[in-house]
Amino acid sequence: MKLCVVGPTYPFKGGISHFTTMLVQHLRRRHEVAFLSFKRQYPRLFFPGNATPDPSNHILHCECEYLLDPMNPFTWLKTFRRIKHARPDALVLQWWTPFWTPTLAVLSTLVKCYTPVRILFLCHHITPPDGGPFDLALARTVLSRGDEFIVLSEGDYADLRRALPEAHIHLALLPNYEAFSQNPPSPGEARLQLGYGEDDRVMLFFGFVRRYKGLGHLLRALACVPADLNVKLLVVGEFWEPESSYRAAAEQLGITDRVQMINRYVPNEEIGLYFSAADVVVLPYLEATQSGVIQIAFGFDRPVITTSIGGLPEMLRDGQLGMVVPPQDEQALSQAIVRYFCDDLGTAFQERIRAERDVFSWERMVALIEEILA
Repeated sequence: MKLCVVGPTYPFKGGISHFTTMLVQHLRRRHEVAFLSFKRQYPRLFFPGNATPDPSNHILHCECEYLLDPMNPFTWLKTFRRIKHARPDALVLQWWTPFWTPTLAVLSTLVKCYTPVRILFLCHHITPPDGGPFDLALARTVLSRGDEFIVLSEGDYADLRRALPEAHIHLALLPNYEAFSQNPPSPGEARLQLGYGEDDRVMLFFGFVRRYKGLGHLLRALACVPADLNVKLLVVGEFWEPESSYRAAAEQLGITDRVQMINRYVPNEEIGLYFSAADVVVLPYLEATQSGVIQIAFGFDRPVITTSIGGLPEMLRDGQLGMVVPPQDEQALSQAIVRYFCDDLGTAFQERIRAERDVFSWERMVALIEEILA
């Protein structure tokens, strides 16, 4: 089968870039794939983080053509001509933010009007976290051009069904991010490098720090955990909000000595350091549909404590691979943390994570795409 995939890859940072790259890598094992990427992504107004390229030495990348610029409509036409010339059986477009509405609306319309190519939308979010009131209408504008759809949570399935009642929608699980779990340091080495002792119990909050990620709630929950349990919080990721406000909150709560914050984008080769050092990954999200951080954690056999929103409970297989608590409930979160460590739940969760590894395989995603397009 001949496919054309459009999406970000190195040197762009973040989970969508990693996902697209791994998708193309696995599709190319069995199919001919033209990979068309971006010359640039967001203006500074839409990307408050550090806009420098991915600093990784061990880059996640595969051969592609850098064609598309959201600020230059001439590149949209150039990308369409490249798709038309490739004559693929299907075009795989990704949807995750309304920022791409003009670009993808024009591109998909041209493909629908002037080629027989089928369009498969792979939807990471129908409407994004921290979104606006018009996001669903903008999503409908673009997605109405699609022939087939893959969504990654039951919530997104319901949202897309409401937006496009007649759509052909397929539900999948976010595949694993196994590319980051190669040759990590041992837990002992990682803890020593980060300054933790043998008796410390380490929770990891990983990824971009944004309002909807709920870090403030996690700090308040940690303050309710008895100090004699030696539970420490390791916060690792680029802050999209003032780091000083979180440090001030930790100081006010009296937990400064129990919190370590590392404010920077983590290169691929360093990801294993932080996940190896952790006993559990805690993601107290206020909004979400799914999370690449959970799949990174599973790649290191690390259980997850998260909230009952979006598709996060689905990813934890109804509590089999970690613990689920209500969002914004700091008491419930602190109780889950205490129970996790006091009842030694980590070992059982890790065994189930290993047993369930195939459920999140890329082979399943590729097989679903083949089945949809057959």
